[in-house]
Amino acid sequence: MHATSILIDSPLGAIGLTATEVGLSHIEFRAGEKPVRTKAVAEESSEAALSELLNTLREARIQILEYLEGNRRAFDLELDLTGTEFQKQVWQATGAIPYGETRSYGEIAHRIGRPRSSRAVGGALHINPLPLVIPCHRVVGSNGSLVGFGGGLDLKARLIDLENRRK
Repeated sequence: MHATSILIDSPLGAIGLTATEVGLSHIEFRAGEKPVRTKAVAEESSEAALSELLNTLREARIQILEYLEGNRRAFDLELDLTGTEFQKQVWQATGAIPYGETRSYGEIAHRIGRPRSSRAVGGALHINPLPLVIPCHRVVGSNGSLVGFGGGLDLKARLIDLENRRK
């Protein structure tokens, strides 16, 4: 399978985007890295495959920047999610959290029918390949505290604040 990645500039700093032939597969917060316009593509990629990958990345970039500007509440992107069935259930339940709202890890565990698995929910969210699109920043501790976010708790607070200001 072919994949390509780009690094974009955003109000949050550099963000890495990776797409496969199926869709957007990874979003990474890359604070401190300088955005570049180059792409890493497997040598055997055809021009048509490369064009499709770049279209996917272009659309993801547009939608992410719209979200960060407060002009988008939901994403409409083709995704290439790789994970266990449990992880995919967690990511789907997390994706259903409405814009500007939060849920606890325990609430996600209950939602997927595994009420005792809140720690495992945290583990699945820790390796969420598509933060922002799968809004793991909307998942908080049982007492409402900000805990566990791959981009750091400051970034989690900024994202929650962005959504609360735009409700």
